[in-house]
Amino acid sequence: MNTKDYIASGILELYVAGSLSEKENEEVYAEILKNPELLAEVQSIENAIVQLTAAAKKDAPYSFNDIKNQLKVEEPKVISITKPTSNWLQYTGWAASIIIGSILVFTLSQNNQLKEQIASEKQQLEAQIDSASTNLAAAEKLITIFRDKDIISIPLAGQNVSPTSYAKVYWDKKTNSIYLDAKGLPEPPKGKVYQVWSLKLSPLTPTSLGTLDTFTADANKIFTIENINESEAFGITLEPAGGSISPTLEQLYALGAVSS
Repeated sequence: MNTKDYIASGILELYVAGSLSEKENEEVYAEILKNPELLAEVQSIENAIVQLTAAAKKDAPYSFNDIKNQLKVEEPKVISITKPTSNWLQYTGWAASIIIGSILVFTLSQNNQLKEQIASEKQQLEAQIDSASTNLAAAEKLITIFRDKDIISIPLAGQNVSPTSYAKVYWDKKTNSIYLDAKGLPEPPKGKVYQVWSLKLSPLTPTSLGTLDTFTADANKIFTIENINESEAFGITLEPAGGSISPTLEQLYALGAVSS
Protein backbone atom coordinates (compact mmCIF):
# COMPACT_ATOMS: atom_id res chain seq x y z
CA MET A 1 0.00 0.00 0.00
CA ASN A 2 1.44 3.39 -0.96
CA THR A 3 1.74 6.31 1.50
CA LYS A 4 -1.30 8.19 0.16
CA ASP A 5 -3.59 5.18 0.53
CA TYR A 6 -2.18 4.44 3.95
CA ILE A 7 -3.02 7.99 5.12
CA ALA A 8 -6.47 7.85 3.50
CA SER A 9 -7.25 4.59 5.29
CA GLY A 10 -7.86 6.40 8.59
CA ILE A 11 -5.49 4.11 10.46
CA LEU A 12 -3.36 7.03 11.68
CA GLU A 13 -6.37 8.75 13.27
CA LEU A 14 -7.23 5.52 15.08
CA TYR A 15 -3.60 5.20 16.16
CA VAL A 16 -3.53 8.71 17.69
CA ALA A 17 -6.95 8.19 19.30
CA GLY A 18 -5.71 4.97 20.95
CA SER A 19 -8.38 2.81 19.31
CA LEU A 20 -6.09 0.13 17.85
CA SER A 21 -5.05 -3.13 19.36
CA GLU A 22 -1.55 -3.57 20.74
CA LYS A 23 -0.45 -5.44 17.62
CA GLU A 24 -1.92 -2.82 15.27
CA ASN A 25 -0.21 -0.05 17.29
CA GLU A 26 3.14 -1.80 16.85
CA GLU A 27 2.58 -2.18 13.11
CA VAL A 28 1.62 1.47 12.63
CA TYR A 29 4.50 2.64 14.83
CA ALA A 30 6.94 0.67 12.68
CA GLU A 31 5.51 2.28 9.51
CA ILE A 32 5.81 5.77 11.01
CA LEU A 33 9.45 5.21 11.87
CA LYS A 34 10.15 4.21 8.27
CA ASN A 35 8.16 6.95 6.57
CA PRO A 36 8.65 10.71 7.37
CA GLU A 37 5.37 11.54 5.58
CA LEU A 38 3.46 9.33 8.00
CA LEU A 39 5.23 10.98 10.94
CA ALA A 40 4.25 14.42 9.62
CA GLU A 41 0.63 13.28 9.23
CA VAL A 42 0.54 12.00 12.84
CA GLN A 43 1.89 15.33 14.09
CA SER A 44 -0.79 17.12 12.07
CA ILE A 45 -3.49 14.97 13.66
CA GLU A 46 -2.12 15.66 17.16
CA ASN A 47 -2.11 19.41 16.44
CA ALA A 48 -5.75 19.15 15.39
CA ILE A 49 -6.57 17.58 18.80
CA VAL A 50 -4.90 20.50 20.54
CA GLN A 51 -7.03 22.91 18.51
CA LEU A 52 -10.18 20.96 19.35
CA THR A 53 -9.32 21.05 23.06
CA ALA A 54 -8.77 24.81 22.87
CA ALA A 55 -12.14 25.17 21.17
CA ALA A 56 -13.76 23.08 23.89
CA LYS A 57 -12.38 25.58 26.43
CA LYS A 58 -14.62 28.22 24.85
CA ASP A 59 -17.59 25.87 25.11
CA ALA A 60 -17.97 25.83 21.33
CA PRO A 61 -20.22 22.92 20.23
CA TYR A 62 -18.62 20.47 17.80
CA SER A 63 -20.22 17.91 15.53
CA PHE A 64 -18.48 15.00 13.88
CA ASN A 65 -18.48 16.96 10.62
CA ASP A 66 -16.60 19.78 12.34
CA ILE A 67 -14.05 17.29 13.58
CA LYS A 68 -13.55 15.83 10.10
CA ASN A 69 -13.14 19.33 8.65
CA GLN A 70 -10.54 20.18 11.30
CA LEU A 71 -8.61 17.05 10.41
CA LYS A 72 -9.22 17.50 6.68
CA VAL A 73 -10.50 13.94 6.51
CA GLU A 74 -12.53 13.03 3.44
CA GLU A 75 -15.68 10.88 3.58
CA PRO A 76 -14.92 7.56 5.28
CA LYS A 77 -12.79 5.41 3.06
CA VAL A 78 -11.13 3.10 5.54
CA ILE A 79 -8.91 0.43 4.01
CA SER A 80 -8.44 -2.37 6.46
CA ILE A 81 -4.83 -3.49 7.02
CA THR A 82 -5.29 -6.46 9.29
CA LYS A 83 -8.97 -6.60 10.14
CA PRO A 84 -12.00 -4.33 9.59
CA THR A 85 -12.41 -1.56 12.08
CA SER A 86 -15.74 0.25 12.45
CA ASN A 87 -15.81 4.06 12.02
CA TRP A 88 -17.63 4.46 15.36
CA LEU A 89 -14.39 3.52 17.10
CA GLN A 90 -12.69 6.47 15.41
CA TYR A 91 -15.44 8.82 16.51
CA THR A 92 -15.41 7.40 20.00
CA GLY A 93 -11.68 8.13 20.22
CA TRP A 94 -12.16 11.75 19.18
CA ALA A 95 -15.08 12.21 21.55
CA ALA A 96 -12.95 10.83 24.37
CA SER A 97 -10.17 13.25 23.44
CA ILE A 98 -12.56 16.20 23.59
CA ILE A 99 -14.00 15.07 26.94
CA ILE A 100 -10.53 14.63 28.41
CA GLY A 101 -9.53 18.05 27.05
CA SER A 102 -12.61 19.62 28.63
CA ILE A 103 -11.82 18.00 31.98
CA LEU A 104 -8.27 19.35 31.80
CA VAL A 105 -9.58 22.85 31.00
CA PHE A 106 -12.02 22.65 33.94
CA THR A 107 -9.23 21.49 36.25
CA LEU A 108 -6.98 24.36 35.15
CA SER A 109 -9.85 26.80 35.75
CA GLN A 110 -10.39 25.42 39.26
CA ASN A 111 -6.66 25.68 39.96
CA ASN A 112 -6.65 29.31 38.82
CA GLN A 113 -9.61 30.09 41.09
CA LEU A 114 -7.81 28.43 44.00
CA LYS A 115 -4.67 30.48 43.29
CA GLU A 116 -6.73 33.68 43.22
CA GLN A 117 -8.40 32.74 46.51
CA ILE A 118 -5.03 32.01 48.14
CA ALA A 119 -3.64 35.34 46.84
CA SER A 120 -6.66 37.20 48.24
CA GLU A 121 -6.36 35.49 51.63
CA LYS A 122 -2.64 36.27 51.66
CA GLN A 123 -3.36 39.97 51.05
CA GLN A 124 -5.94 39.98 53.85
CA LEU A 125 -3.49 38.31 56.22
CA GLU A 126 -0.75 40.81 55.31
CA ALA A 127 -3.20 43.67 55.93
CA GLN A 128 -4.11 42.21 59.33
CA ILE A 129 -0.42 41.88 60.23
CA ASP A 130 0.23 45.48 59.17
CA SER A 131 -2.76 46.63 61.20
CA ALA A 132 -1.61 44.67 64.24
CA SER A 133 1.91 46.12 63.90
CA THR A 134 0.47 49.64 63.67
CA ASN A 135 -1.74 49.08 66.71
CA LEU A 136 1.20 47.68 68.67
CA ALA A 137 3.34 50.69 67.79
CA ALA A 138 0.51 53.04 68.84
CA ALA A 139 0.06 51.16 72.12
CA GLU A 140 3.78 51.35 72.89
CA LYS A 141 3.71 55.09 72.18
CA LEU A 142 0.77 55.58 74.56
CA ILE A 143 2.50 53.59 77.30
CA THR A 144 5.54 55.83 76.96
CA ILE A 145 3.34 58.92 77.15
CA PHE A 146 1.36 57.71 80.16
CA ARG A 147 4.58 56.95 82.06
CA ASP A 148 6.10 60.37 81.36
CA LYS A 149 6.54 62.17 84.70
CA ASP A 150 5.57 65.49 83.10
CA ILE A 151 2.17 64.18 81.95
CA ILE A 152 -0.72 65.39 84.10
CA SER A 153 -3.28 62.69 84.89
CA ILE A 154 -6.86 63.83 85.56
CA PRO A 155 -9.51 61.25 86.52
CA LEU A 156 -13.08 62.07 85.47
CA ALA A 157 -15.81 60.69 87.72
CA GLY A 158 -19.34 59.71 86.71
CA GLN A 159 -22.13 62.24 87.33
CA ASN A 160 -25.86 62.10 88.17
CA VAL A 161 -27.00 61.01 84.72
CA SER A 162 -24.56 58.05 84.78
CA PRO A 163 -22.87 57.51 88.17
CA THR A 164 -20.98 54.40 87.02
CA SER A 165 -19.31 56.19 84.13
CA TYR A 166 -15.68 57.26 84.33
CA ALA A 167 -12.85 58.46 82.09
CA LYS A 168 -9.29 59.71 82.38
CA VAL A 169 -7.39 62.56 80.74
CA TYR A 170 -3.60 62.55 80.24
CA TRP A 171 -2.52 66.13 79.53
CA ASP A 172 0.79 66.83 77.78
CA LYS A 173 1.32 70.58 78.06
CA LYS A 174 4.51 70.39 76.00
CA THR A 175 2.61 69.26 72.90
CA ASN A 176 -0.72 70.94 73.77
CA SER A 177 -2.43 67.57 73.58
CA ILE A 178 -4.62 65.44 75.79
CA TYR A 179 -5.06 61.69 75.58
CA LEU A 180 -8.56 60.72 76.65
CA ASP A 181 -9.24 57.19 77.88
CA ALA A 182 -13.03 56.93 77.54
CA LYS A 183 -13.35 53.18 78.07
CA GLY A 184 -15.60 53.78 81.08
CA LEU A 185 -18.35 55.49 79.10
CA PRO A 186 -21.38 53.57 77.82
CA GLU A 187 -22.19 53.35 74.13
CA PRO A 188 -24.00 56.55 73.07
CA PRO A 189 -27.60 56.20 71.83
CA LYS A 190 -28.27 56.51 68.11
CA GLY A 191 -28.16 60.14 67.01
CA LYS A 192 -26.05 61.17 70.02
CA VAL A 193 -22.34 61.80 70.43
CA TYR A 194 -19.94 62.49 73.30
CA GLN A 195 -18.43 65.98 73.39
CA VAL A 196 -15.28 66.89 75.37
CA TRP A 197 -14.97 70.23 77.14
CA SER A 198 -12.09 72.23 78.61
CA LEU A 199 -13.35 74.23 81.61
CA LYS A 200 -12.29 77.40 83.39
CA LEU A 201 -13.91 77.35 86.81
CA SER A 202 -14.18 80.98 87.89
CA PRO A 203 -16.31 81.97 86.18
CA LEU A 204 -17.37 78.66 84.63
CA THR A 205 -16.30 78.92 81.01
CA PRO A 206 -16.55 75.84 78.76
CA THR A 207 -14.54 75.46 75.56
CA SER A 208 -15.33 72.59 73.20
CA LEU A 209 -12.48 70.23 72.35
CA GLY A 210 -14.57 68.38 69.80
CA THR A 211 -16.80 65.32 69.57
CA LEU A 212 -15.89 61.63 69.79
CA ASP A 213 -17.42 60.70 66.42
CA THR A 214 -15.53 57.38 66.21
CA PHE A 215 -16.39 56.25 69.75
CA THR A 216 -18.41 53.20 68.69
CA ALA A 217 -15.90 52.06 66.06
CA ASP A 218 -12.81 52.61 68.23
CA ALA A 219 -12.12 49.40 70.17
CA ASN A 220 -9.58 50.97 72.56
CA LYS A 221 -11.62 54.13 73.27
CA ILE A 222 -8.44 56.22 73.49
CA PHE A 223 -8.54 59.56 71.68
CA THR A 224 -5.85 62.16 71.00
CA ILE A 225 -7.24 65.71 71.20
CA GLU A 226 -5.56 69.10 70.75
CA ASN A 227 -5.86 71.38 73.76
CA ILE A 228 -4.25 74.84 73.77
CA ASN A 229 -6.35 76.05 76.71
CA GLU A 230 -5.29 76.72 80.30
CA SER A 231 -7.74 74.10 81.47
CA GLU A 232 -8.78 73.87 85.11
CA ALA A 233 -11.09 70.91 84.55
CA PHE A 234 -12.41 68.59 81.86
CA GLY A 235 -15.93 67.36 81.26
CA ILE A 236 -17.74 65.03 78.86
CA THR A 237 -21.37 65.51 77.89
CA LEU A 238 -23.76 63.63 75.63
CA GLU A 239 -24.92 65.89 72.79
CA PRO A 240 -26.91 65.62 69.55
CA ALA A 241 -24.88 64.39 66.55
CA GLY A 242 -22.63 67.20 65.35
CA GLY A 243 -22.10 68.61 68.84
CA SER A 244 -23.36 71.68 70.68
CA ILE A 245 -22.16 75.25 71.17
CA SER A 246 -22.45 74.93 74.95
CA PRO A 247 -22.58 71.80 77.13
CA THR A 248 -25.89 70.21 78.08
CA LEU A 249 -25.32 69.98 81.82
CA GLU A 250 -28.23 67.58 82.29
CA GLN A 251 -26.24 65.15 80.14
CA LEU A 252 -22.91 65.56 81.93
CA TYR A 253 -21.44 62.05 82.06
CA ALA A 254 -17.96 62.65 83.50
CA LEU A 255 -16.15 65.54 85.18
CA GLY A 256 -12.72 66.02 86.77
CA ALA A 257 -10.64 68.96 87.99
CA VAL A 258 -6.94 69.47 87.31
CA SER A 259 -4.94 69.14 90.53
CA SER A 260 -3.23 72.34 91.61
